[in-house]
Amino acid sequence: MNGNGLDERLAVLGRQAREWSADFRAAARALDQDPDRIKDFLDLPGVRCLGTFGIPPGYAEPLAVGAHRYTGTTALERAVLTENLARGDVGMVLASPGVSMSGVLMEQLGDQEQRDRFYSAVAASPTWTAFALTEPDRGSDASAITTALRPAEDGGLLLAGQKRYIGNACRARFASVLARTRPGPLGVTAVLVDTGSPGFRATPLPTLGLRGAQLSAVELDGVEVEPWQVLGRHLSPARRGIWSCVQVFNRLRPTVAALALGVAAAAHAYVTERRPSATGADRDRIEDLGLRICATRALVHRAAAEVDATGRGRVASAAKARACDLAEHATLAACDLLGPAARANHPELDRLVRDARGVEFMEGTRNIQHLNLFQGLLSGELDADAR
Repeated sequence: MNGNGLDERLAVLGRQAREWSADFRAAARALDQDPDRIKDFLDLPGVRCLGTFGIPPGYAEPLAVGAHRYTGTTALERAVLTENLARGDVGMVLASPGVSMSGVLMEQLGDQEQRDRFYSAVAASPTWTAFALTEPDRGSDASAITTALRPAEDGGLLLAGQKRYIGNACRARFASVLARTRPGPLGVTAVLVDTGSPGFRATPLPTLGLRGAQLSAVELDGVEVEPWQVLGRHLSPARRGIWSCVQVFNRLRPTVAALALGVAAAAHAYVTERRPSATGADRDRIEDLGLRICATRALVHRAAAEVDATGRGRVASAAKARACDLAEHATLAACDLLGPAARANHPELDRLVRDARGVEFMEGTRNIQHLNLFQGLLSGELDADAR
């Protein structure tokens, strides 16, 4: 184990991602100003890695770093890679092609035909995907969605409704869309949509932070869905609806926590480099921030390991809540330590401040994570170390 509690294999992955993050940092301002510039950065090693990370063996070659191989199909591998790349630019991480949330959903619900179609296409060339759950006025509450999947006259299915704040929807070739087939918790179904289908429209939304992710509004106006596109068609309704959303969120919350942790670590590194001779209270603040980052990293890794072992997400919710708090605290502390005009004089720090607020809203807001943490403490699943 190294100082981060990782074995040598994962430590090697972290060091490699940290090297790649320098490219992300150099390109961050251009991507923040124009999200379409992601097309200019597809040859960056870190972007190429994200393009196939999470694709199971047999569809793409695993990432090779020295003697080690990584598929990105575990929460712990994703967390280690993501934190270190996000130190360069979280927007670049989110803007990169790859399977992302749709890949985790496919792991949960896909049959062999669906997996073959999806993973083969994403592995063949840089391909963006989107996960469309959130709706206007309903947020990411899967039980409240109104997007409908209804039978068509020709025996097929039609998809109609609206989604909002969907990352990469304007770029995506495939979108996993959660829709309702009937009332009640068992009436939610996921479908894999080709975004080139008639009736699918995605429009970019203006955002202050995470601009690279190009969050979008999606209109679904009678999108035709073939039977093979219904994910979990071989499973019972109890296993393919809201349950699948919970599993996706559980498995990816350590990754979101790692994104926030990467932002916090970047802010800490930024102020450390610019205040190397800090003394007194300022030095203590910088050192304390570094200690908090180390402690939160341990919690994120613990959460990822638990998800991999059990699928449970209570520790993952605690990790996300703490990491998002820390990202906000670290960026504001860096501004304070660099003076009243810090954001105006330091565009990189200004971007970190804006991105820190955006990460909180990924996969449920901080209030939801705090509720999950409280429930975990009451049930005894969490100990004081996770508080």
